[in-house]
Amino acid sequence: MNNTNNVRTWLITGVSSGFGRALAEIVLARGDTVIGTLRRPDQVDDFEALAPGRVFTCIVDMTDRERLGSTITSAIEQAGGVDVVVNNAGYGLAGAAEELSDDEIRHQMETNFFGLVTVTQAALPFMRAQGAGHFINISSLAGFSGVPGMSIYSASKFSVEGFSEGLAAEAAHLGIRVTVVEPGQFRTNWSSPSAIIKAKRVIEDYRPTAGQVREGVTAVDGVQPGDPVRAAQAIIRVVESPDPPMHLPLGADAVEYLRNKLNTWSDELAAWESVSLSTAFEE
Repeated sequence: MNNTNNVRTWLITGVSSGFGRALAEIVLARGDTVIGTLRRPDQVDDFEALAPGRVFTCIVDMTDRERLGSTITSAIEQAGGVDVVVNNAGYGLAGAAEELSDDEIRHQMETNFFGLVTVTQAALPFMRAQGAGHFINISSLAGFSGVPGMSIYSASKFSVEGFSEGLAAEAAHLGIRVTVVEPGQFRTNWSSPSAIIKAKRVIEDYRPTAGQVREGVTAVDGVQPGDPVRAAQAIIRVVESPDPPMHLPLGADAVEYLRNKLNTWSDELAAWESVSLSTAFEE
């Protein structure tokens, strides 16, 4: 592993802003190395100026899976390996399931899930060879509790959760760890009008549910309670822990959503347990 004297090489997708940028700035200030992905060439100079010689950038399209994988592999080789992969790149898609087009749905899944899988597959051979590594996969409170008006976004994050849990079980004996981070509302540009994507089609029948979410999702931009810097510090604590969690909700809202989900599941399981157990062949 590259973390001799606690110096690590991080691969962080989506470092232009938000969690990715905050985390990159903190670990670079500590003396670590960062491989960062960006979407536009005009963002490179600004990012590389943070720590010349310890920053490796690559321009990627998370939906171009063939080129994405080879680009990530080349960047890791150039950096001399990787210790921590933070799968952070993604965006929000607002709209009822019936309102969304096939192209809108597929682009959401390609970016938030399939792109994450491709980056993970590119990094795994390096971690297997060194017998150590840690994946931090950024999900959302929508990854464990489906959000009306963001059902496809929720599906993309539920996919991240299932993939991460399966990967953790597959790779633990190889020294590879996996943590899913589930943020609530943080003051990033995720919900800004320029970042959130809204369904082009509007069906009036969904106005009381998905419509309210679609119209209100940008209203919280700039006033969210969560601090991205503190979220980045929490992620670093997880990476440095000898016993990191499988799941890490971040923010009071995420903790509340998770508790409510667990309580609802527990109550539902108890109420329907006799039915659940009635399905075996009679002896």
